[in-house]
Amino acid sequence: FFMTIEEEIKQSKFRNVQQKAILNILFTSNWIQNKQKEFFEPFGITGQQYNILRILRGQHPNLISGAEIKSRMLDKNSDVSRLLDRLIGKNLVSKSQCPNDKRASDILITDSGLSLLEKLDSSINNLDTKLNSLSEEEANQLSTLLDKSRD
Repeated sequence: FFMTIEEEIKQSKFRNVQQKAILNILFTSNWIQNKQKEFFEPFGITGQQYNILRILRGQHPNLISGAEIKSRMLDKNSDVSRLLDRLIGKNLVSKSQCPNDKRASDILITDSGLSLLEKLDSSINNLDTKLNSLSEEEANQLSTLLDKSRD
């Protein structure tokens, strides 16, 4: 059994079905973000920091700029420099001055960052299974519809 958006937000009337869908997407997005926050908390990182670590692991052993990281982030409004400073403070990434552009920095994931991601990899399936009530076909259909809605 699942609760409908009407039950979740205690609202029965919507302007139209599109408004209902948008509110449902926003509500569900926040629900997923809260589940992520709970999941990442014991590891001492946030979902945005995890996103950066995954980007850096995908680049490893190559260096990447902060601007390139920002362009790949799920949340384009992220304050990447602040997030990187926190990750540097946790010794999960390192930063060096770019030799070609003194204003830019090159970012690299550290061995500690790679090790943390390895630990997370074994547990992350627990987070993914929060959408287990959807069949593979339904999950693909949902993904396609969400892609289409951004057109």
